[in-house]
Amino acid sequence: MRKLASAVLAAACTAATAAPWGSAHAKDNGAARDLGRDSVEAAVVRGSIAFRTYCVLCHGANGEGNGRAAERYVPRPANLTVSVLSDKQKEQIIRGGGASVGRSPFMPPWGQELTDEQIRDLLAFLRAINLRRS
Repeated sequence: MRKLASAVLAAACTAATAAPWGSAHAKDNGAARDLGRDSVEAAVVRGSIAFRTYCVLCHGANGEGNGRAAERYVPRPANLTVSVLSDKQKEQIIRGGGASVGRSPFMPPWGQELTDEQIRDLLAFLRAINLRRS
């Protein structure tokens, strides 16, 4: 699954640099293609940007809960690659912080910081890196 997530990100990044979002002039040469703003791949790319901006310090570059700040917290940040939580549960944690759902008080609430679109994109990225997904 990690290879799939890496492939999605690589293809999306390649396509993003090949042509502007939604461009009718994008050429499909096997590596680059027009993602379209509403595609899952585009949401994963945008979600990865939000993740690197807001989450990587605690959850680590790959979402495994081993970021630079992780060792400071007990309990440690969640390993998001093996999460069994639903998107709704994850959204509640992102919006209200860990304490709002009886989890770690060190997980900050991002509901006032992130837009609804950023949260949707972040959830798309988390689905892409989750190794337990069926």
